[in-house]
Amino acid sequence: MRRSRAFDATVRQIARRYSAAGVVAAGLASALPVPAALAQGAVSDGIVKIGILNDQSGVYADFGGKGSVEAAKMAVEDFGGKVLGAPIEVVNADHQNKPDVASNIARQWYDVDKVDTIMELTTSSVALAVQQLSREKKKINMVTGAATSELTGKQCSPYGFHWAYDTYSLAVGTGGALVEAGGKTWYFLTADYAFGHSLEEQTAKFVKSKGGQVLGQVRHPLSTSDFSSFLLQAQASKANIVGLANAGLDTSNAIKQAAEFGIVEGGQRLAALLFTLAEVHGLGLKSANGLVLTEGYYWDLDDKSRPFAERYMKRTGRMPNMVQAGTYSTVAQYLKAVQAAGTDDTDAVAKKLHELPVDDFFGRGGKVLANGRMVHDMYLFEVKKPSESKAPWDYYKHLATIPGDQAFMTVAQSGCQLAN
Repeated sequence: MRRSRAFDATVRQIARRYSAAGVVAAGLASALPVPAALAQGAVSDGIVKIGILNDQSGVYADFGGKGSVEAAKMAVEDFGGKVLGAPIEVVNADHQNKPDVASNIARQWYDVDKVDTIMELTTSSVALAVQQLSREKKKINMVTGAATSELTGKQCSPYGFHWAYDTYSLAVGTGGALVEAGGKTWYFLTADYAFGHSLEEQTAKFVKSKGGQVLGQVRHPLSTSDFSSFLLQAQASKANIVGLANAGLDTSNAIKQAAEFGIVEGGQRLAALLFTLAEVHGLGLKSANGLVLTEGYYWDLDDKSRPFAERYMKRTGRMPNMVQAGTYSTVAQYLKAVQAAGTDDTDAVAKKLHELPVDDFFGRGGKVLANGRMVHDMYLFEVKKPSESKAPWDYYKHLATIPGDQAFMTVAQSGCQLAN
């Protein structure tokens, strides 16, 4: 390895110091090993730590949870376990869907445990809080689990990246498909926090832009168990579409209870605005069939999507959804950026994350915009009837591919000021 003059001068200074103390210095400049930080391309503390922070015990535990942790570990293993000669470590924690808990964990990770980047971040209020802290600490965060488009909008960060999906892409996909299919009047049943508000707002705008009408909305607490009063209001609205602007177990429970009230039998249709393979599996095809939904990945889409899914299945006993597949993609891309930058310095790595194309089984021909939004194709699916499913986890019919430049906002549309 060719060493710099500055390095040789430093070695000579050390040699002279030890010589003065009675240590034989002859040949030290050539025999002394290159310090790890220099040999490893300036990995600051000799290790690269990636934190997966998400809900592992609550309403979104299947949505990302421990499955995302396994996906992150797979990406590290596939990269070889090291970057620039330094070992890679994955740490994880449960934020319990509480922004204050998440912020405390993130602060501990950054200040004490020397975590380099935090990823996944299911729950929009959590993701917004951690992104703000990451900006203050000058650390990179990469979101796959949270939906709010504010992450790359007015609350964007030079160190923040949003990967798998967002509220805008869900509105374009599921909302657009149902309006075009005749769902002109809508009533929203919305989770009462940042994610639900954003998803309702984005979908309502899209519905109205297509000539539809919003008849009303009702908001429910996160992780509620009784949707009866909310569903009765939606039923009374006579809207064509009851838009479920929630996720995880909240959506599953709302769908189950809607069946008890005969909402679909009465002629209304349910729109699961954020529903993934994990929730379909939990609900079962008997209850979920006919739902139209949007995801950024499906394990059985084609030959490119299947190999990762099959390996993931062997490790976890489940097929991955877009959050878990997206987490693999963010970890892999972060490590590629560190490798390309030749350092784990935040500014250098963030620059490479913006520059490098994303081309893996998840983000095919993807690109990262100035606001941190990774643009990639999204897919519109319909959940199969039980009689149509030919094998375990054979749940979706592919209805349409939404090109990335249609699925996501431009930087100008987002309201992010980074590029101005």
